[in-house]
Amino acid sequence: MSIDVRREPGSRHQDTIGQGGIRLPVAGLTPMTTLDYPGHLACVVFLQGCPLRCGYCHNPQMLPSRRGEREEWAKILEFLESRRGLLDGVVFSGGEPTMHAELGTAMRDAKALGFKVGLHTAGVYPKRLEKLLSWLDWVGFDVKGHADNFERITGRSGIWKRHAQSLALLLDSGIDLECRTTVHWRDFDIKAVERLAHNLSDYGVEHYALQLARHDQCLNADYQQPITNGPTRQMLERLVTRLKPQFSSLVLRDA
Repeated sequence: MSIDVRREPGSRHQDTIGQGGIRLPVAGLTPMTTLDYPGHLACVVFLQGCPLRCGYCHNPQMLPSRRGEREEWAKILEFLESRRGLLDGVVFSGGEPTMHAELGTAMRDAKALGFKVGLHTAGVYPKRLEKLLSWLDWVGFDVKGHADNFERITGRSGIWKRHAQSLALLLDSGIDLECRTTVHWRDFDIKAVERLAHNLSDYGVEHYALQLARHDQCLNADYQQPITNGPTRQMLERLVTRLKPQFSSLVLRDA
């Protein structure tokens, strides 16, 4: 990753960036977005590595884990310093950002610069997530599927219970929360989407987004192929209309 920024004279980080800093494997940066933190102008920092193997994943290059170099987070800090007063928040995404033990330190740094902090996570590390709660203002929580198909969709066993623990933590915390499900018709049918939405509503989720999966660059080549006689977008739109009364907000968007 290359970020061309200049360190501000007199910056509080000027003498410490790159000297004993944290090691986060930065896979990329979106410098400005209104989509990844609802209602806020934010940047997104993508961290390398994910333990899941969802067939529809369209960023397979982010899956392998690695150890970051100190200069990677130092460059992000320089960028953030140059955007103080221009951006509202910083969103940490992936991959699965909670893989990284030093994520809390990075969130603290972002807070110290005056930014709100958001997180995209599938909640597979509930103990680590619990330690991050004090730094978080908003979470986009990836609900991969129902209990009976979650592990098939993610390609990993023993994940569902940890995911459920994380959702309970977030609901109890009072942190602003949006649950999101990426819908690929190899993993779902209309009835399964409806059942999952009902379950989340019953559990206390207020903000929910259904995201239609992309069919390009998927981790599993089968997910790039057309689905014969699959549900149409119009069918999903009608379902969203029926489900809307159960949530404070429910949206349909492209992933």
